[in-house]
Amino acid sequence: MYPLKATSSFLLIVFLSLAGFITSGLGAEESDAKPMNVVFILADDLGWSDTELYGTTELYKTPNLLRLAELGCTFNRAYSNSPLCSPTRASILTGQTPARHGSTQPRHHTKTVRLKAELAKRARPSEKALPVDTVTRLDTNLPTLGKLMKQAGYASGHFGKWHLGPEPFSPLEHGFDIDLPHWPGSGPAGGFVAPWKYKNFKANYEEEHIEDRMAEESIKWMNTLSKDQPFFMNYWQFSVHAPFDAKKELIEHYRDKIDLDSGQKSATYAAMVHSLDDAIGSLLDALEAKGIADDTIIIFTSDNGGNMYSEIPADDYSAPTSNAPLRGGKASMREGGVRVPCIVVWPGITTPGSRSDELIQTSDFYTTLLKGQGIALPKNHVVDGIDITPALKGGELDRDAIFTYFPCLVPVPEWLPPSVSVHAEEWKLVRVFYGGENGQHDYKLYNLENDIGETTNLAAAHPERVKDLDRMIDKYLSDSNAVTPQPNPNFDPAQFDPAAIGIRPVSKKKKR
Repeated sequence: MYPLKATSSFLLIVFLSLAGFITSGLGAEESDAKPMNVVFILADDLGWSDTELYGTTELYKTPNLLRLAELGCTFNRAYSNSPLCSPTRASILTGQTPARHGSTQPRHHTKTVRLKAELAKRARPSEKALPVDTVTRLDTNLPTLGKLMKQAGYASGHFGKWHLGPEPFSPLEHGFDIDLPHWPGSGPAGGFVAPWKYKNFKANYEEEHIEDRMAEESIKWMNTLSKDQPFFMNYWQFSVHAPFDAKKELIEHYRDKIDLDSGQKSATYAAMVHSLDDAIGSLLDALEAKGIADDTIIIFTSDNGGNMYSEIPADDYSAPTSNAPLRGGKASMREGGVRVPCIVVWPGITTPGSRSDELIQTSDFYTTLLKGQGIALPKNHVVDGIDITPALKGGELDRDAIFTYFPCLVPVPEWLPPSVSVHAEEWKLVRVFYGGENGQHDYKLYNLENDIGETTNLAAAHPERVKDLDRMIDKYLSDSNAVTPQPNPNFDPAQFDPAAIGIRPVSKKKKR
């Protein structure tokens, strides 16, 4: 059975519905408009090159994402708020960037409860900067999307991964009527294929796939609602996060399709992408069968870039995927860590089959959904995300830049130590806190229009542009009241090895 909150009476639901529209400050013409359903599909660790949307893969097959793209607008320059999952998830639900809400690493499954970011007390002598200790729970005092949609009369359901804290910080405390499988962990419990290890959620049959089941449960819940009941569905997929396993028949299907000259050589990962796409197809079929496709907004994106640094022991080639032509992957400040696939379907707003080169970030969906549904932005809650409706309509955004804040120590290749970046037009500047000589910051400047793979650091050639972009970073950190890294008082230059920064190479296996 579903873990449910105590159900409200019909009169209370009606009251909340009316209250939501009253507080929205809608005019009479707007208040007569029928609210749109919202389906928010969030993939986990799915890279920009892990779908067929951008012509960057020959191995992975995603026909249902292509089908979704034909219904709406695909964004070529969409970014997660972080190269790791929980910070981006918190940004979707709050409209704030990690510098403001304080979640900068996925530590939300740990026992530590920290609701405010703090400067770390120590770092290794080989590290030049003290990092920031992340928030470890999504504060229930925050006006999350789930709460605001519920207050406006929407039924609300969360299906799949959460990773923003166990009870009393679960989806049930953040405005969702239902949460399945009600799991606080970083990935699927026990793997993707049953038997699973959820406390109160069992497989229906042997070797059931969790993504098939999540799609089934979300559709079942949706079909319990009347066509006149608007709903907000978070379908946050477990795919394609570790642990890496998949349906045996799909793994075998992809084994003979491997190109040894490609960076994408994992049949297991290809099978995982396949199941992710199948689940999306099931949702699309269900919306059409219920006759509500034209009344439903669908957002699809990923919480960060593709995972290039873990291992898949079942495969001869252990790296899960490649984000080429982007550099780096999950947990790095390179493009491969933060540029993500994104499609928005908004009937009456988006043009079917359209594309946009506008710069967007996942925190923008908070503002865009609320404004688009006529729900007032909450008072006394600063929102960083902007309304991207002009881009959804094919126009340009009035935006100077987006920022990515990652003040963490995560030793993976291409990581870059505690840092912050700014994307402005075709330029990207990364500030590595105190990573330079004599306690100064280090800078990486790239022209992404000419160098999407970040091969050439132009910081020395364009010092004035570095200064201009760095001033934007200063203002952003100040405006967001960010807790920032500081020089490590215990730094020992004798122990510092710049060649070893972030090095944790993936082990190589013998070719088949």
